[in-house]
Amino acid sequence: MKPPAIRSAELTYLPILSSQHQGWENIRVEQFQHPAGKGSCHHSDEHSICLSLSPRPVRLLHIRGGKTYSGLYRKGDISITTARTPVFARWDSDDHYLEIRIASRFIQSVAREALELDSDRVELLSEFRLRDPHLEAIGMMLFSELKQESSGGKLYIDSLANVLAVHLLRQYSTTQPRCSVRQGGLPQHQLLQVIDYIHAHLDKDIKLADLAALVGISQFHFSHLFKQSMGMAPYQYLLQQRVERAKQLLKQTDHSIMEIALLCGFNSHSHLSKQFRQLVGLTPSAYRVG
Repeated sequence: MKPPAIRSAELTYLPILSSQHQGWENIRVEQFQHPAGKGSCHHSDEHSICLSLSPRPVRLLHIRGGKTYSGLYRKGDISITTARTPVFARWDSDDHYLEIRIASRFIQSVAREALELDSDRVELLSEFRLRDPHLEAIGMMLFSELKQESSGGKLYIDSLANVLAVHLLRQYSTTQPRCSVRQGGLPQHQLLQVIDYIHAHLDKDIKLADLAALVGISQFHFSHLFKQSMGMAPYQYLLQQRVERAKQLLKQTDHSIMEIALLCGFNSHSHLSKQFRQLVGLTPSAYRVG
């Protein structure tokens, strides 16, 4: 993805936080906060979803694709800008928002694989100001990951990206899909295949696409069927099993906690400690001596 570009003649607005270097695929999430001003942007190959985080309403002039909106954006208000659409905006007070950029090619692949749509005919709709609790919830979960408050990992981000893409296609596209979600869970042999793969790669960066490819279905349908089978999402199971592996290593080896963190797929001592405490109720150090 190209670097963000929200520009005016005087200023270039850079994000406070960005997922640009976190290795997230198909999606970029950035937090912006800047004083009254104006700017323009143009994303050639990404759709943009902006979620207002401002505690006070912001008066905004928004010109996009030959259409104009002028009015107040409240906290939780959302705008959607489709790829290749130039945008100009002017705001009268401090603005604070989250921007989610999702690759148009990813939207097309989800349309084809999960919803069985002709991806060449799929077109998202731009929206100026809307309220969508489900879309807002996805945005806030991505925001928590951006701030590293949750640390669900890339498998979690992949899952959220798929849910976001399906929601956009269901609610904001010119072709409304008829998506029937499969029921009954994964067949036992496929479930065991996936579980074996997860256990063999606990120290690796497991992607949702890798797991879905094992059983030959879309990422969206895989997530749904896995949860039906196991009672939890794939990223939750992965996290649980990483903590279980860490418990074994804490009791059975003399490895340092940092070494154990890396062996179990955590990126740091603190990452392991946070997740371990949430699931076990103790710090790794306390569990080792207990």
